[in-house]
Amino acid sequence: MREAVVIKNAGSHYLLSELPTWAPFPAVLRGKVRLKGSTATNPVAVGDRVIYEMADKAVITAVQPRRNYFIRKSTNLSREAHIIAANLDQAVIAVSLFFPEIKLPFLDRMLVTCEVYGVPAVIALNKVDLYREDAPDYVADFKRIYEGAGYRVIETSCLTGEGIDELREACKGKLSLFSGESGVGKSSLIKALDPSLDPKIGKISAAHLQGKHTTSLYEMYPLACGGFIIDSPGLRGFGLVDLKPEEVALYFPEMLRASAGCRFTPCTHTHEPGCAVKEAVDAGIISAERYNSYLGMLEEDGKFRK
Repeated sequence: MREAVVIKNAGSHYLLSELPTWAPFPAVLRGKVRLKGSTATNPVAVGDRVIYEMADKAVITAVQPRRNYFIRKSTNLSREAHIIAANLDQAVIAVSLFFPEIKLPFLDRMLVTCEVYGVPAVIALNKVDLYREDAPDYVADFKRIYEGAGYRVIETSCLTGEGIDELREACKGKLSLFSGESGVGKSSLIKALDPSLDPKIGKISAAHLQGKHTTSLYEMYPLACGGFIIDSPGLRGFGLVDLKPEEVALYFPEMLRASAGCRFTPCTHTHEPGCAVKEAVDAGIISAERYNSYLGMLEEDGKFRK
């Protein structure tokens, strides 16, 4: 028996490699392999360290414990969840302010998931060449919100090359998941980071100003600069998993910092007197946009939360 890392998931078939050596080989999953207590639709995810044995072909017999993972509720809104990737050094969340227009609550759910499951997050604000001159205030406002919350924001443009070197350096030597809404230019960013890679690149649907799905599989690639990236399908929905309403505020870093000053413990940060979080929102220390995302998560009726 030997250990390898899952580098591609294509339904019931997988590619493995004994990283850091890049030498992919196919494998199948032994039917009885399941993760204890997991309701995920996929028992094995890209990034998983697995035990395999060789017969006529490689057969995955066990999944090693994960140090972290990135998960979302299944798109069919059932009680099941889908693990996107595991054992990550970071998640690079690609966003664009326009074309497609950014949905801050969507981004905030992704960031909360990173916090819950122990995945450091970096935000790649892509396509800045399209709106820096015409809408510079939007760029400044976005950075105020998310850098103020404690996240690193890298401004990027695949057309001009801006920020690509900075993003490449941020990924060097790490296993990075690239994720984001459809159409934000995630695959183009990967191609810009390493021109030898060839993830599918799609176009925006003019009718709906939304990106068409261009990546249907989860796949890992080696970076020429060192490290690995995982490409994932563009997302059009992102549900929170295993998170109770009273826990949500714990995963907004700026709210967690401010909550030490709340008069009551626990505090929902909605109606209590002496709430330091609400005071920080009123003072502009915590952005109203992030606070509104938090309130939205509390009010969701189960559509986005398991």
